[in-house]
Amino acid sequence: MAIELEKYQDILDELGEHASEVLRASWGEAARVFSPRGLEAYLHGATGLKSLGRGTDLVLSFIQSAPAVTRELGEDAVSDLLAAAIKMYSKTSATVISLVFSSSPIAASRLGDPELFRGYLHLIDTLLAQAPRGVRPMLDHLGTLLGQLTLGGLRRWALWGAQAHKTDFNAQIRYFGLESPESLGVLQKERRGTLFIDVQRRIGMYLRALWGRDFFMRPTSGDFEQREGYRPYIEGYIIHLPDAYDDLDLPSGKIDGVELYRAACAHAAAHQMYTKEPLSAEALTPLQMTVIGTIEDARVEQLAINSFPGLAPLWQKLHHATPHQNASIGDYLNRIARALLDPGYADPDPLIAKVRMLFAEQLNQLASNHLAWDIGVTLAHDLVQMRLPFVHTNMLSAPYRDDNRYLWDFDEVSEFAQVAPWQEKQVRKHVSLMEFANEVEVENAGDDAQEIWVLSSELFPYEDLGKSYNELEGKEPPPQPYHYAEWDYQMQLERPDWCTVLEKRPILGEVEVIDDIVVKYKSIIGRLKYLIEAMQPQGVQRLRKQEDGDEIDLNAAVRAMIEMRMGEQPDPRVMMRNVRKVRDLSVLLLIDLSESTNDLVLGSNNTVLQLAREATVLLANALDKIGDPFAIHGFDSNGRHDVEYYRFKDFDMPYNDLAKSRLAGMRGQLSTRMGAAMRHAGSILKRRPSSRKLLLVVTDGEPADNDMRDPQYLRFDAKKAVEELTRSGITTYCLSLDPRADQYVSRIFGAKNYMVVDHVQRLPEKLPLLYMGLTR
Repeated sequence: MAIELEKYQDILDELGEHASEVLRASWGEAARVFSPRGLEAYLHGATGLKSLGRGTDLVLSFIQSAPAVTRELGEDAVSDLLAAAIKMYSKTSATVISLVFSSSPIAASRLGDPELFRGYLHLIDTLLAQAPRGVRPMLDHLGTLLGQLTLGGLRRWALWGAQAHKTDFNAQIRYFGLESPESLGVLQKERRGTLFIDVQRRIGMYLRALWGRDFFMRPTSGDFEQREGYRPYIEGYIIHLPDAYDDLDLPSGKIDGVELYRAACAHAAAHQMYTKEPLSAEALTPLQMTVIGTIEDARVEQLAINSFPGLAPLWQKLHHATPHQNASIGDYLNRIARALLDPGYADPDPLIAKVRMLFAEQLNQLASNHLAWDIGVTLAHDLVQMRLPFVHTNMLSAPYRDDNRYLWDFDEVSEFAQVAPWQEKQVRKHVSLMEFANEVEVENAGDDAQEIWVLSSELFPYEDLGKSYNELEGKEPPPQPYHYAEWDYQMQLERPDWCTVLEKRPILGEVEVIDDIVVKYKSIIGRLKYLIEAMQPQGVQRLRKQEDGDEIDLNAAVRAMIEMRMGEQPDPRVMMRNVRKVRDLSVLLLIDLSESTNDLVLGSNNTVLQLAREATVLLANALDKIGDPFAIHGFDSNGRHDVEYYRFKDFDMPYNDLAKSRLAGMRGQLSTRMGAAMRHAGSILKRRPSSRKLLLVVTDGEPADNDMRDPQYLRFDAKKAVEELTRSGITTYCLSLDPRADQYVSRIFGAKNYMVVDHVQRLPEKLPLLYMGLTR
């Protein structure tokens, strides 16, 4: 794409004379900050806003503001800005949207991170729904607000005003215009000591003076619901820091926010300089990982102090553990951290003396982080013998230290593997059959190969064996990953592409198992027969007593004439309408296949999975006779990167022996990451042409997964997934087999969109009847 604006005369003509002049004036800066593709998107964004027909100011503010936003955050932020403006289009006036555009450079420069900028745009959209009169005055004072508040503080300040003045529009204007005492009082309460954006340049120069290189830093905001932000962490060679630090009053004295930032950045930079390779987390307990991380912190800090002795007092005054703190393992770790950093700290405990001795004996081996491994494993064994309480959330009390995720190499996801030069990221390539046959060099390559080649269909041997190579080797083809966002209720933001759904091949079972189920429940199938016949489409149906219709109802017309002759008010409904009765419905049954479904039902020899299979078979038989398009899928999960999804029967697949054998092979394993599975099921339902879509979820417990310890996190994510599906026109309903489900399932699916089956033995009877009631 050319840089010369004259190449786009058609766009200039479409924008009009005034907008074209402003575009010419802004073109030089735009050409410097945008890529060629970004310039094209910039121009199309301007013409798109022009086509809305909401005035010229909207286009002018975008043309002038977009280059400044790109300079601060990158051109992807402009796409987010445009998407947010289109979303606001039906909620507010063009003047307010113009203010959003014109104030966006201020937000971009003060927030300094694309994720925070997206959170800011989401806040504006929320306020347009809750306090529409307050958005314009808030945008007029945005520089003042973001000069004193973090994004979390701005959110709390704004939502307080929206709730306090929900129906008083004049009070909204005064509050968001910083004219009322309540507004100034809440603003003062939410102010933070030192904002990262105000000291970022100074801290960057400080680190460059120490190590002679640049370090990349970004702010994070984790204080939407509470004032505390995230702990510092390193990810993708970027140091992520809280967007604000309050001043601290410690026994060692008052520590201001600038010193906290200096200590946190120096510690994180020491990790990047001296942690040359990751440590494997395989076979380690959470306690061992925490202790090894504590020793590794001491190792990199000692190396940094050897080069820059002035760092020692900076870090030492942020440690305040004492020998009297011995109630938990976390207390001991804080004492160990202080003892290894501060030679003047006196602690008579034998364990502290042992750690100091082990660390001193290996001072000549500080270059390798295996020192931390050796000492940490030994120390963890000693701490276990003390039988003190420990939970994985125990963190060191020193506020400047990071969470040590940079140290570890996990098998399922390696933070180093994404960016580190010593580990290349695996590439998945889709190739043709000829490429696959002619270019494969290592036929027996494993899953750790640098490239995975994928065919669009399975490959069969020349010999007619009736099975593909994958089936002969007992290995299914590599699944296509589907990435979905996940809702973080603490941040009140979506984590984009956070979960990975992998569609796995269902295991085939014996068709006789399904046939036996049909025989076993023959009596129930007989009782369902009349319900099924009543729900089958009956062709054309005649509706009588209509005010408007296709023809006159003679009986109703005669009655009306009689009533008129008798001097009574006649019934005006004298028409008939012929209606074609059609069931335009698609239903997807989503079954929870977690490990808990293998448990025996109380008072029965059957497992929950067996009863779920039996109920599915009865429902499938009923749907097959009614003629409703239906699909039967299942899911389990092993962390956010491995949500396994099974298609036992698809919409375009007949309910035949293959589908029955897949149902017979259902098995329970792993965990229940419900939100990601429902989003994937919803993406399948969205492609159905039916006017009505139903997602029916059968589960025996609440959402949970092995990488989540907060029980509320996945519940809120599942609730968010239900809301997203509802906005897409998909009805969700949950059939829960958990007797305690009333505590959470109504908050996820809604008060009228769930049923709890107290007697699980009745599930095969309940599920078909429930479906009949939902779709009648």
